[in-house]
Amino acid sequence: MNQPAVPATPPKPPAPPPPLEGGRLILATIAVALATFMNVLDTSIANVAIPTISGDLGVSVDEGTWVITVFAAANAVSIPLTGWLTQRFGQVRLFVASILSFVLASWLCGIAPSLPFLLIARVLQGAVAGPLIPLSQAILLGSWPKDKSSTALAFWAMTTTVGPIAGPALGGWITDSYNWSWIFYINIPVGLFAGFVTWNIYRNRESPTRKPPIDIVGLGLLIAWVASLQILLDKGKDLDWFNSPVIVGLGVVALVSFAFFLVWELTEPNPIVDLRLFGQRNFLGGTIAISVAYGVFFGNLVLLPQWMQEYLNYRSVDAGLVTAPLGVFAVILAPVVGRILPRSDARVIATCAFVLFAVVFFMRSKYVIEIDTFHLVLPTLLQGIPMALFFVPLTAIILAGQPPGRIPAAAGLSNFVRVFCGAVGTSIATNAWNNRTVLHHERLTEQASIDNPVFRQSIENTQTVLHLSEPSARALFDFQLTTQAAMMGLNDIFYISAIIFLAIIPLIWITKSTRGGGGGAAGAH
Repeated sequence: MNQPAVPATPPKPPAPPPPLEGGRLILATIAVALATFMNVLDTSIANVAIPTISGDLGVSVDEGTWVITVFAAANAVSIPLTGWLTQRFGQVRLFVASILSFVLASWLCGIAPSLPFLLIARVLQGAVAGPLIPLSQAILLGSWPKDKSSTALAFWAMTTTVGPIAGPALGGWITDSYNWSWIFYINIPVGLFAGFVTWNIYRNRESPTRKPPIDIVGLGLLIAWVASLQILLDKGKDLDWFNSPVIVGLGVVALVSFAFFLVWELTEPNPIVDLRLFGQRNFLGGTIAISVAYGVFFGNLVLLPQWMQEYLNYRSVDAGLVTAPLGVFAVILAPVVGRILPRSDARVIATCAFVLFAVVFFMRSKYVIEIDTFHLVLPTLLQGIPMALFFVPLTAIILAGQPPGRIPAAAGLSNFVRVFCGAVGTSIATNAWNNRTVLHHERLTEQASIDNPVFRQSIENTQTVLHLSEPSARALFDFQLTTQAAMMGLNDIFYISAIIFLAIIPLIWITKSTRGGGGGAAGAH
C-alpha cells in the first residue's frame, strides 16, 4: 500500500550576511552615502541654472523648466518599483547598476547639444536614480549591527538632508563660475568611486532573487497616473491650472488611472507595488507623517530663495548660501540622534521635531521687507535642529519590524510617497503664495484712489523728493505695494505651515512604540 506523500518543507530563506566591521564598514557607508548624496543633489542643483541652460540651448525659460519636470516624473515612477526590481535582480546588482547608469546619464546631460537631447538624458537620469535612496537604506541597515541600525539611518539622513540644501548654492556657484554642464559632470567621479567601492565590498553579500511575473498592467497604470500628475503639478501654474485643456486632460488621466491602479494592485497576486504595506499601522502612520511634513518643508524651501531673489535682490548663489546653514545642525546632530534613539521612544523625538518646525515657521511668519541677512539666516540655522530629529525616528518607525527581504519594498514605497508629497507641497505652496499675494495687493490698493487726499499727497511727496513724473511715482508706489503684498502672502504661508506641523503630530502617535532603529533591527512593541 502506497504511503501518502509527505509535503515538502519549504526551504528556509538564507540567513543574512553578518554585519561589516572596522574600515570596511566605514568605507562602505561613505560609498553608499555618496551615491545617495549624488542623487538628492540632482533634485535641486539644476533649478538655479535653468535660465542659463535655456539661453545656451536657444529656448525660453518656460521650455527650460521641463529639465526639472521630466527628471521628477521619471524619478517618481521608478522609486516604487524598487521592491519588485530588487526581487528580480538583487539589491547589490541593482544599486551598482543604478549608480553607473546615473553616471552615464549625467555625462549625456552635460554634452547635450539641444533641449530634446537634454530632456531624454534627464528622463534616463531620473528613472535610474529611483532605486538609489530606498536601496541605500536597505544596504546600510544590513551592513551595521542590529543594535546600531539607528546610527546607520543617521548617516543616511545626513546625506538626504544636506543634498537638497546644497543643491541651489552649488548649482549657482558652478553656473556662475564655470559652465552649466559641470552641474552634471561632477556626478561622474563621485558615481564611479561609489560604484567601484560598493561592488568590491558587497558583491558577495547579494540578496536572494526570484523571478516574479511582470505586472505589466500595474506598471502601465503607475506610469500613467504618476507621470501625468507630476507634469500637472509642475506646469499647472504656467498653464493657468484648470483653465487649460492640457491640465484638465492630465487631471482626468491621473484620476482615472490612479483609481484603476489601486483596484488592480490590491487584487493582483504579484503587484508591481506592494500597497498592502499600508495595512501596517507603523508604515501607514509613519509614511503619512514624514510625507506631509516633507511636503510642507520642501515647499517652503523652494519659496524662500525665490522670494529673496525676486523681492530682496539677492543673487541666486547668495540666496542659496542663506539657506545653506540649514545643514549645520542637521549634520552635527544626526549622529547624536542615532545614539539616543535606541534608548528612546522614536515618537517622542519625532514629536519634538514637529514642534520645533512649528516654532521656526512662526518665527518666519514675522518677517518684514526690511529684514537683514542675520534674521533670515537665524531661523534657517535653527531649523537644522528639527531636521536632525525628523528623518531618523520616522524612518525607524516606518521600517520597524520589516524582514530584510521586505525593506527595499517598504523603503521604496515610503520614499515615493515622501518625494511625491514634496512635489505636491511645492506646487501648493507656490500657488497659495501667488493667491495670497494677489489678495493682499487688492486690499492694500483699496484706498489708493486719486480721490483719497492721503494717497494724492503721498504721490506728490514722492514726485517732489525723487524728482519723478506722476506715472513714475505711481509705478514706484505699485512696486512697493507688490513687494509688501508678497511679504504678507509669504508670512501667511509660514504661519499655515506652522499650524500644519502641529496638526499632524497625532499621526505619529497612531504608530506603535519603536526602539532601536528600523528594519529587522527594531520591532514594534
